[in-house]
Amino acid sequence: MEIFAKRLKAEREHSKRKDPKWTQEYIADLIGVARPTYTAYENGTKLPPMDTLNKIADIFDVDTDYLLGRTLVKKKPESNMSFYGGPENYTPDEIEEMEAALERYRAMKRRAAEQAENDSKK
Repeated sequence: MEIFAKRLKAEREHSKRKDPKWTQEYIADLIGVARPTYTAYENGTKLPPMDTLNKIADIFDVDTDYLLGRTLVKKKPESNMSFYGGPENYTPDEIEEMEAALERYRAMKRRAAEQAENDSKK
């Protein structure tokens, strides 16, 4: 509970440095609890229910695992191609190579499906 409280308070204070509206009252309103309840979360005297924990994670754009101390990574990267810099950063030759690789893969899948169909007819 201590890690959750520390991380929650740190996230709110970080947001408050950028914009002073990020008070305990403001967060409590966003997640739909009374301010004393939210204060108890930050003080570590109370843990939020799962649906409230999810709302808190969404508000601060972090993973629940981070808030709960299960990881040091605030947010896992989404599983897409952005780790290569995203489509806007691909060079024309990289795009051409990716398209060719995808076509080779699709052709291989078609051949495998056709072979499986032929084998089942025998």
